[in-house]
Amino acid sequence: MDNNKHITVLFDGVCNLCNGTVQFVIKHDRAAIFRFASLQSHHAHTLLREVNLPTDQLYSVIVIKDGIAYQKSDAALQIARHLSGFWHWLYIFRFVPKFIRDSIYNLIARNRYKLFGKQDQCMIPTPELRARFVD
Repeated sequence: MDNNKHITVLFDGVCNLCNGTVQFVIKHDRAAIFRFASLQSHHAHTLLREVNLPTDQLYSVIVIKDGIAYQKSDAALQIARHLSGFWHWLYIFRFVPKFIRDSIYNLIARNRYKLFGKQDQCMIPTPELRARFVD
């Protein structure tokens, strides 16, 4: 697949919920369009600067697709939209008002370490998954 067709997912690399979500996305991304980078990485900082977002806020998953950055619930919906099986149907939640979606997202994001835990370092992908991660 052409690099321009990839969708980049930036995630909190020390968050257990975020790492679990990345594993889930990989499993349900049959077309292998997603590429991943931890928000703590140099690559993520470069991408964030390119889309005019701060590099020091690790509160949200960020999806960069066609040069556009999606944050919070919009990012989650962009991911769901491209997953295989039932999961792409979750994109219908785009019709729920953004302030409601983001309120739920913010509640989970604020409590993610307390609810799901935190790692001391970013996830290290297996050799089989290494090509899906960008440095």
